[in-house]
Amino acid sequence: MLYPSIDEMMNKVDSKYSLVVAASRRARQLREGAKTDLKHPRSHKYVGVALEEIYGDMIRVIPEPVAERDENKA
Repeated sequence: MLYPSIDEMMNKVDSKYSLVVAASRRARQLREGAKTDLKHPRSHKYVGVALEEIYGDMIRVIPEPVAERDENKA
């Protein structure tokens, strides 16, 4: 069984897409040298650590307002 499970993670974010984007951004930061506050992460991979951080409320996922998304497309 994967930890944290997708069902547990959906309580932290509004959509699977938001979860994927947030985890990938954080994983990239970790790969580039950022440090994690997790004492003993279960995962040894960056994406797994990022998901554990989101699940542990160490990282907050804040949705981008719709107006900003529309401006970025132009």
